[in-house]
Amino acid sequence: MSIIFAHSVPDAPRAAWEPLSDHLQKVAALAGSFAAPFGWEKLAHVAGLLHDIGKTSEAYQLYISTPRQTGRKGPDHSTAGAREAERLYSSQFGRWLAYAIAGHHAGLADYAELRRRRDEKPLEDYRGWGAHAGDLPGLADLRPTTQPKTNAHNGFSEAFLVRMLFSCLVDADFLATERFYTGTERESFADLASLQARLTASLAGKRRDDTELNRLRSRVLDHAVDQAAAAPGLFTLTVPTGGGKTLTSLAFAMEHARRHGLSRVIYVIPYTSIIEQTAGVFREALGTTADVLEHHASFDWEPPPRTEDADDEGPAGLAKLRKASENWDAPVVVTTAVQFFESLFARRPSQCRKLHNIANAVVVLDEAQTLPLRLLRPCMAALTELAANYRTSVVLCTATQPALRECDGFTDGPDHKGAASKVGFKDVRELAYEPRMLFEKLKRVEVERRPGKTEDAEIVERFAEQPRMLCIVNSRRHARELFDALKADPRTAEGARHLTTLMCPVHRRAVLAEVRQRLADRQPVRLVATSLIEAGVDIDFPEVWRAVTGLDGVAQAAGRCNREGRLSRGRTVVFEPAEGAAPPDLRPLIESADGVFRRGLDPLSLEGVQAYFSEVYWRRGAEAMDLPTLDGRPWPILQSIAERAQDREFDLESIARAFRLIDDVQETVIVPYDEAAEALLAHVARVERPAVGDLRKLQQYAVSIPKRDRDPWLAAGVLRPVHPGLGEALLRFEDNGHYRKDTGVDLKEPERRDAAGNIF
Repeated sequence: MSIIFAHSVPDAPRAAWEPLSDHLQKVAALAGSFAAPFGWEKLAHVAGLLHDIGKTSEAYQLYISTPRQTGRKGPDHSTAGAREAERLYSSQFGRWLAYAIAGHHAGLADYAELRRRRDEKPLEDYRGWGAHAGDLPGLADLRPTTQPKTNAHNGFSEAFLVRMLFSCLVDADFLATERFYTGTERESFADLASLQARLTASLAGKRRDDTELNRLRSRVLDHAVDQAAAAPGLFTLTVPTGGGKTLTSLAFAMEHARRHGLSRVIYVIPYTSIIEQTAGVFREALGTTADVLEHHASFDWEPPPRTEDADDEGPAGLAKLRKASENWDAPVVVTTAVQFFESLFARRPSQCRKLHNIANAVVVLDEAQTLPLRLLRPCMAALTELAANYRTSVVLCTATQPALRECDGFTDGPDHKGAASKVGFKDVRELAYEPRMLFEKLKRVEVERRPGKTEDAEIVERFAEQPRMLCIVNSRRHARELFDALKADPRTAEGARHLTTLMCPVHRRAVLAEVRQRLADRQPVRLVATSLIEAGVDIDFPEVWRAVTGLDGVAQAAGRCNREGRLSRGRTVVFEPAEGAAPPDLRPLIESADGVFRRGLDPLSLEGVQAYFSEVYWRRGAEAMDLPTLDGRPWPILQSIAERAQDREFDLESIARAFRLIDDVQETVIVPYDEAAEALLAHVARVERPAVGDLRKLQQYAVSIPKRDRDPWLAAGVLRPVHPGLGEALLRFEDNGHYRKDTGVDLKEPERRDAAGNIF
């Protein structure tokens, strides 16, 4: 029998190519090991054995023997495995396998597309595949090693499992292919036990009990860590801002993971925030750089597949380079809520490959209350599923606990049919030490609601009177306009600084470091920022102004005021800007927050928080908490899953399209910010296959911009691909002509600038 190959090597003899049987066995072994923590090792193993059996066709073997310069597209090699899976196994297991195998290049599909490929699509002759796949287990052998628990939402567990099996398969396929072509393994990491020991030593060395505030922080830390032996599941950590909850939650997570043999800690930052400061705090506390991974919101490098070649990987597997993105294999991962939750409902291989690494992990949701109302129930269903069936501990870490537990009364609301709908978290354990006492003892700020509307000129006037002040607004445009007004006024120009997500992480870190130093030296600091500064940013102003937002946002803004308690009371002013209306998603939250102010409740008290969330959640019903849109119409995700659960005909692509935390499509671009960035970009450009480590480093120079701005810049040559193999999936600015040293990417200037404008 002639050798059938999975991958060819350009300009190399066939002896250097990879036999199909070797590839199938390697992928099966890896996929099975990835699924073992949640009990589906055998099923994932079968997915690996079947995923590439279509490559046995004569047409495919001819294709991979053809020089890549011809530009020919390869025959479909994924549908064959999907067909055989449904033929060999039950409608349940076979259907799950078919979704994953058919989509391992093109992405998870709606059932109508899966059915079309299975029943109607003509395929090349792939007979003889059994000799390469080897022995397949029987149906009885595929059952899980643990008994799955039932999710309250009909069909959700099955749809979620399909995505998890898909994750195991695509990550195994990418890793096995990567290892074949490079001959090397990915970088290794320190084990969690040694990192936990370093953290314990670091926290002990920094422990200070010299003030009441520091004594309370120590008590919060000790109390949480003492509960790390509790069984994996759902937890809350309710600590006011400034109470040390960031390191406390990390300390609990590391000790909890060590005690229960969990694999990693995943720290999820609100979707409106920056993550580099939290990652930096963790690196310092853990005494490591390589073991803490940052994964920003839009940093994946796979373009949407084109229909005509969605299954094509190139003669030598080169198209997989575009999917060689992040798989969260580090022991500590810091990411955004956008990246985390959109991945849980995604369909593209690059987004899904990381999902299996969420199993057997501790997930800390920092400021959990920031999840958007219209997607709250699907998010809660996913978290419940992770805790119930994937041995994942979830910590809802917040200064304003959003009252999502059944014991809070968040249980039964009308669903789309008017029936009772159970949406509250069950069996949740609180890690904080006496939350009510903490809120009283840690109060350091008075919050006032300014009547009427406030002009920018009035804010500038207050900046002139108060030289160390922070103002947080709701849009990047407003932040830019207010900052420009400060710079233009001689009274406020000194110390005027700006902070926005249009700056790359390296730039933002530099601005924050300068701001902290000026505050320490009691120099003027007039900082204008968007809400990105509100979570995970350790900074202390005597006065903070906050444009109207939800009460949780007000509390976060207040957390940047008198943070260390140096004043008897700090001042936080909530105002309604005269310039521009609040974003639509914020309006109901603003109305609920104003209700708390009108009732005379302290917005930072537990009573005020409970009254706020009572208005936001409980009175709106379940339907308002699962209300994404698809093609311009409401498209409830849980309803879609439930309606298709009986026949397992899930619309997985439509779910992914509907589940968007941020509606505006953002694209990642790389800024050649400094010499280090230029050197890294030059290195990535000249190697055949960029290393994962180098691609991870590029995140420090990444900025997300709207697609409507990216596309004309690409056409005009302002942007160009970083690497030919990545194409438009990862672009860089040709120069810094569209990047301001004080405000970052300048979206107001779509035309190409001249060379004089490139000088900082």
